[in-house]
Amino acid sequence: MAFVVSSGQLAVTGAGVTPGYASMPLPPMPWEYETIWRTQPQVRTVIGFLARNIAQLGIHTFRRVSDTDRERLTDHPLARLLESPMPGMTTYRFVERMVSDIGVYDHWYGIKLKLDGQLRILPVPPSLIRPHGGNWIAPKYFETAGGRDFAVDEVVHIHGYSPDNLTVGSSPIESLRELLLESSEAARQRSQMWKGGARLTGVLKRPMDAPDWGNTEKQRFREMWRTFSQGGGAEGGTPILEDGMDYVPVGFNPEQAQYIEARKLTREEVSAAYFIPPPLIGILDHATYSNIKEQHAHLYQDTLGPWMVMLQQEIVAQILPDLPGNNDQVYCEFNIDAKLRGSFEEQAVAASTATGRPWMTVNETRARNNLPAIEGGDSLITPMNVTEGGLASPRDTAPDSAALPKARGLALVKSGRPADLGTVATEGDALATSLEKWTKRAADKLLAAAGAKASGMPDLLALWAAGSKDRIAQLEALLTDHGYRLAQVGAWDVLNEWNPDAEGWSADVMLAWILAAAGTHAEQHEEAGRKAVAAVQEKGGDGWREGLLGAAAAWGAAATLRAATATTELRSFGGHDAASASGLTKKVWRTGGRNPRPSHKAQDGEAVSLDDVFSNGLRWPGDGQGKTDELINCNCSLDYARGD
Repeated sequence: MAFVVSSGQLAVTGAGVTPGYASMPLPPMPWEYETIWRTQPQVRTVIGFLARNIAQLGIHTFRRVSDTDRERLTDHPLARLLESPMPGMTTYRFVERMVSDIGVYDHWYGIKLKLDGQLRILPVPPSLIRPHGGNWIAPKYFETAGGRDFAVDEVVHIHGYSPDNLTVGSSPIESLRELLLESSEAARQRSQMWKGGARLTGVLKRPMDAPDWGNTEKQRFREMWRTFSQGGGAEGGTPILEDGMDYVPVGFNPEQAQYIEARKLTREEVSAAYFIPPPLIGILDHATYSNIKEQHAHLYQDTLGPWMVMLQQEIVAQILPDLPGNNDQVYCEFNIDAKLRGSFEEQAVAASTATGRPWMTVNETRARNNLPAIEGGDSLITPMNVTEGGLASPRDTAPDSAALPKARGLALVKSGRPADLGTVATEGDALATSLEKWTKRAADKLLAAAGAKASGMPDLLALWAAGSKDRIAQLEALLTDHGYRLAQVGAWDVLNEWNPDAEGWSADVMLAWILAAAGTHAEQHEEAGRKAVAAVQEKGGDGWREGLLGAAAAWGAAATLRAATATTELRSFGGHDAASASGLTKKVWRTGGRNPRPSHKAQDGEAVSLDDVFSNGLRWPGDGQGKTDELINCNCSLDYARGD
C-alpha cells in the first residue's frame, strides 16, 4: 500500500485547481461535461436527485459474525474514516461529491493521504486528474493538473463501464449530447425572441398595383417600422401599414415550437439515462397517488440500490485493505432501513400483529410525545380480546358473539311483511337491552383491567384506548343488526297503509345507510364512555375506583338514551324510504312522548314536501344530520300523504 504523506498542508498533493491544466494535452470532454452540468437544468436536477438521496443515508460499518448475525463497528478505522474523510468534510458532502462525479463524468478519484498518522481520502475533481499510460487493463500512473504524478495504489479510482477497456468509464451525458444540444439551441432561440420583445419574424407584402414610393416615402416607412420593431411593439407604438400592405409571419410561434413539451421531453430522456422514474423528479403527467407511493417504495431498491451496492463494494475493495487492525469480515453498508420500514403507523400494525399484543408501554408512547413517565406505565397492556376472546392479535376486530343478538330473519323481501318482525316498541326494547348489556360487559372489562394494575391509579385513558377499535367494531355490528330490523318496521308501517305489495321498494336499498348510521352511533357511544373515564382521570386521587364505578354507571345510562335516539332515527328513516318508493310527496311532523321539546311541540302538524326539511332543520325525527339537542330521546314520528 502507498500513501501521500502530508503534515496537514494539502497543497503538496499538486491536485489543486491550477491554470496550468488548460495547457495539458488532455481531451476536452471533461470540460464539456462540466459545462453541460452547469448550464443544463435537466442534467443538474437528475444528478442532484441521485446525489442528495444517497448522501442523506449515511454509511455504517459492520463485521459479519455469522450468516444470520452481524455487529456494528463504531470505532473501527473504516467507520472513523467514513465519518470524517477529510478534516472539516462531512460524510454527506463526501458521498454527494462521489455520486455527482460519477453521474457527470462516470469517474471518481480520491487521493490517499496520511494526515497525522491517520488515513484520509481527498476527493479530486475528475477534470483535474486522469489515468495515464499502461494498457487497457490498468494505467501506469495518474497525472494531475498540477504536474504531480501518483502511483496506482495511491489513488482510489471508481469508474463505470467502457466497451473497449477496464480503466475508464463513459459518461451518460455523452449519449445525451445531441438531445441537450437541441435543447440548448431552443433555449437560445427563446432568449432571442424575448429579447426582441417576443416579436415574431415575418415579411411585409405590398400589392402590385400600389403606387410607387419615392426615396422620401421609403425612408419614412423604414424609420417607422424600425422604431416599432426595436421597441418590441411596446415602446414603438402601433405600426401603420399603407397601400393595402400585409404582414406575413415567418417561423414558429411559442405554441408551435412546443417549448414546454420539448423541455419536458428532455428531462424525461435524462431521467431515463440515469434510470429514474419521471414522477420522482417532478414529471407528473401520468402520476397517481398509488404509483407515486409505489415508486417511492422502490426508490432505494431499484433506482438507488445499484448505486449503493457499487459504492459499498468499491470502498471495501480499494480503501479497507489500507486500514490497520483486524479487517476480516468487515464491510460497510448504506443505512436504508429507516427508508424501507414504512410509516410509523405501518410499522406499528406489523409489530402488533407479529407479537400478538401491544409492543409499546404507556411510558414509551408518552416519551415519543415528550410527556413525562407515569407510575405503572412501564408494563405492556394485553387487551381483553386477546386474553379472553381467544383472538390471535389485538388488531382482530371480530365482534363478540355473546354481545350480538342471534340472527332473526333478516331476509330481503320484495313484498309481504316478514313474520318475525315485531313492533317499534318491541324492537326498540330489544336494541336497548342488547346495548345496555354490551355496555355493562365492556365497562366490567375496563374495571378488571384497571384493578389488575398497581395500587396507584393507572393511566385510565390508555387502558380505554387499548380496546377502543374493538369496541367500536362490536358496536357497529350490534347496531346494524337491530337497526336493519327497526328500519324495516318503520318501512312496513308506511307500506301497510300506502303500498301493501311493497311495489318498487326493497329492504336491501336501506342497508348502506344503516351501516353508516351504525358507525356514527357507535363512535358517539364510545366517545360518551371516554369522556366519563377522562373525568375520573382528571380528578385523580385515592377515590378513582369509586369514580370509575360511577363512570360505568353513567355510560350505562347513556346506552339507554342512545338506544332510544337510534330507534327513532332508524324507524323514521325506514318510513321515509318506503314513502319515497311509494310515490308519497308530503310528510307531517307528529310530536310524541310525555315531555316533548318546546320546539317539537310547536311544530306538531307542520307539513312539508317529502324532500324538504322541517323548521328545526331535520328531515325526520332523530335525523343524524341535525343538532344533538334536537335528537336525544326524541319520540316524534311522521305521517305521509300524496299531494295534489
